[in-house]
Amino acid sequence: MSALTGGSPFAALRGQLQDAAAEFAAGEDALRGILLGIVDDVDRAVREPLEIFPVCHHSPASAVAMARRLREKQPKVVYLELCEDMAPLLSELRNCRLPVAVQAFASEVKGFPAEWAPLSVVAPITEASAEYQAIAYALETPGVELVLVDRSSDHVFQWQAGETDEAAPDSAPTDEEAALHGDAVGVEIGDLRPRFAELEEHLLRHGKVRHWSEWWHQYVELPLGDSDHDTYRQVMVLIGSLFRRLAPGDTHRVRVDEDRERYMWTRMREHLAATGTDPEDCLYVCGAFHASSRVEEFGVHGSDTFSISPPSESTWQYGLIPSSHAAIEAQFGLAAGSVSIAATQWAKNLKRTRVQPFRLAGQAGAKKAANPRKALGTGAPVTPEAPSDRLSGFLQSPPALDRLDEAELLGWSVEIVRSARRNGYLSSTADAIAVFETSILLAGMRDRAKPTPYDFQDAAVTCIEKDTVPGRRDVRRLVEILMGGDRIGQVGYEALPPLARDVHDRLAPLGLKLQQRGVRRALLDMTTQPELRQCSDVLWMLRRLMPQGAARPIMGERELGKQSVQESWDLALGTHQRALIELGYEGVSIEQVLEQRLRRAAYASGATTADVLAAVEDALLHLRGDRLADELGTRALEVLATERSVDGAPEVLRRVRRLLAYYRLTRPELPGWIESFATTGYAHYCTLLPTAFADEDVTTRQVAAMLGFLFSMESLALSLGCDRTQLDLAFAQSHPKEQSRVALLWAAQVHLGRLSRAELRQRCDELLGNPLAVPAYPRYLSGFLHALEPVPQLADFVVEAVSNAFARLPDPVLLPWLPTLITTLRAEGGDLTPLLVREAGRIFPGRLAALDSWVPPWQAVSQPPVTPVPAGGGTAGRSELLAAHPETCDSLAELLGCPGPWEAAAPASPGALLLGRHPETAEALGALLAV
Repeated sequence: MSALTGGSPFAALRGQLQDAAAEFAAGEDALRGILLGIVDDVDRAVREPLEIFPVCHHSPASAVAMARRLREKQPKVVYLELCEDMAPLLSELRNCRLPVAVQAFASEVKGFPAEWAPLSVVAPITEASAEYQAIAYALETPGVELVLVDRSSDHVFQWQAGETDEAAPDSAPTDEEAALHGDAVGVEIGDLRPRFAELEEHLLRHGKVRHWSEWWHQYVELPLGDSDHDTYRQVMVLIGSLFRRLAPGDTHRVRVDEDRERYMWTRMREHLAATGTDPEDCLYVCGAFHASSRVEEFGVHGSDTFSISPPSESTWQYGLIPSSHAAIEAQFGLAAGSVSIAATQWAKNLKRTRVQPFRLAGQAGAKKAANPRKALGTGAPVTPEAPSDRLSGFLQSPPALDRLDEAELLGWSVEIVRSARRNGYLSSTADAIAVFETSILLAGMRDRAKPTPYDFQDAAVTCIEKDTVPGRRDVRRLVEILMGGDRIGQVGYEALPPLARDVHDRLAPLGLKLQQRGVRRALLDMTTQPELRQCSDVLWMLRRLMPQGAARPIMGERELGKQSVQESWDLALGTHQRALIELGYEGVSIEQVLEQRLRRAAYASGATTADVLAAVEDALLHLRGDRLADELGTRALEVLATERSVDGAPEVLRRVRRLLAYYRLTRPELPGWIESFATTGYAHYCTLLPTAFADEDVTTRQVAAMLGFLFSMESLALSLGCDRTQLDLAFAQSHPKEQSRVALLWAAQVHLGRLSRAELRQRCDELLGNPLAVPAYPRYLSGFLHALEPVPQLADFVVEAVSNAFARLPDPVLLPWLPTLITTLRAEGGDLTPLLVREAGRIFPGRLAALDSWVPPWQAVSQPPVTPVPAGGGTAGRSELLAAHPETCDSLAELLGCPGPWEAAAPASPGALLLGRHPETAEALGALLAV
């Protein structure tokens, strides 16, 4: 042992622990070193000239002790364990309703792995926390300086390699409130939890509790709630030293902890040297784990050998985001409801101890703050006394018996039964009595003088919870709500970034309270209120940029060339306030952020032609300008020229068709990029078509999309200089073997005139007549169905092919084939089936009675040929007109090489020969008129 015992206030305690180690340990070296080392750590911390105040995060006992100590000592400088680059944001806390989280965010990552992007660090702050008391005291007291001394947000990731001491959830929480922090890395002041799994298991088992939050509440929070400053301080350092010395040898985590301590002490010594402040006038607020540090840089007289590395080139943005008790619990692995119970305990401690807490003036959701000068008093600060041993008395004294507060427990029991009945449980007064008695019983079984909130929760679940949960909330969740509920913070308007404020200002004409949580229904009638058109533009951009549910259209749509005159929206901007704030890190307006994201998506290394065309469409929809659309269109042309696959052909075809239709309707001429896209795409897909027909990895839908592009763009491409020979050569080299692609090739040949419908019908009849080909007939039908994309005029033939299959196949063949047909149509023809159904509705009779006598058009008996009308019969008027004006006919005859004299017109026939041969129609008409 290197510590000197002479003059130490802990000499007696050290001797007792040394005797205990010699008596109970087989070998006294290990246990003796741990026990005496803990005392040395406490002695070292209390002797430090710069007072160290150890805390635990979100601990009401730490918060009460902090408020009491600040009023006694009245320090001039408060050093706080928090990322030093977050200091400018702390003054904005007065514009927020706690809990909120201070966030550092970097979307452009430099010096870190690209897969880490975006980088995000959050530090949640609640009212029942020691850090908030220190912040409020420093900001509300004139002449007090608040200095953040922990490593910067950039250093958090510089020192991160695998797992660090920053808590991050293993998986994204599913609850909406628990996901308020997203996937950010959480930093907290005072992480006090055993790092030795066996130690935590031992404490939980012998403490008769289920999780660590309950153990801390029972054995630390309650005993220290009424303790004096010296006792609180020494006990907290003892706990930090115990957990530190019993931690396993995680070298990386230990190195990060020690580097943080070196960083903080280096920053404090630099500030003391620069300002000349007396260490006696300062207060250092840190976690109890770091208060027991053993690094050489510890203390105002420590060594100055630690060098701080420069930050990376990443650009960091800072802001406040809403937080909640559930988000804090999920972020740092706390038990559900523990932060709400801590907030309730904080209110009880204030009422019992009558300590006046510090609050920021104008804090939303908080009571009116007292006058800082009046609250602090006019007397001089308390003169520091020599440290004395308070540990011995605390460790040797039995736990104080806290008398059962029957009125409080009875109130809890009545309220939980009332809440359960509102949520569908069949609870009664008898259940309230049972919960009351069971809570006392459980506390007695667990050696407790009075039931804790956790005992009451177990009793309520035991007495009220039945086989099923009738509503959305179970009894455990109802108890959490009873103990204070999940309080959700809100960032005030003044603390929002410029982009978020601009959004709220532009949506002000809607007259809704969009900063509040929940869904707000907005009705926009642009006909009577044209000024709401700007609100509609903002909402459509928010829908594009923010998570699903933040802005959800109920009525109305926005497509190229179309605008709704009336719209209805469900808006939840208050619920998704964090997403809106993070948009503000990317720009000062949503138009700027949207433009940046579209460019980023278009110029990404893995961007496809379909992705870039989607960016072009979004630019036209939301930004209403040709500059960005033309730039991104040129980029789409570049990406298309370098692609060697046809994976995105269906999406490319769909978007190009929409863009062409839009430009033809709204522009006098097509942009240059889309003309080049048509010619380049025509040559590109002609080149890839033979390979696509034969490649097994290419789907039939993709080949059909290629054909659709070629056929729909053919006229435009040929007018711009493309050669039809490219398409002819592509089809000449295409030799598919798979049935659906063979059928697709046949349909394309019909479109090109190389195959007649009669020949196509004959080939299908041959397939149906071949027993070996019948099992593969659904694949041919799949090809014909996909052919409706490039050749929609074949819809009637596809109906004919399906009908012939049902008419000609016997049941033993038809019934086993039906599931294959249905799955094929559903999997590969979902987009084109409506076209097929419409065509079938046009062909088949509309009434059931007419179905028996109905004859399919392709099976109708051909009528006898009609004898042509002799020359002059019924055409006298036309002959006279041609004879009177022969110039057109002469020019056409000369062009065809058939010049000749005109014949004399025959005399007009007294009547139409056709009517004489078929008088039935005229007779029926006469009978109808005679009625």
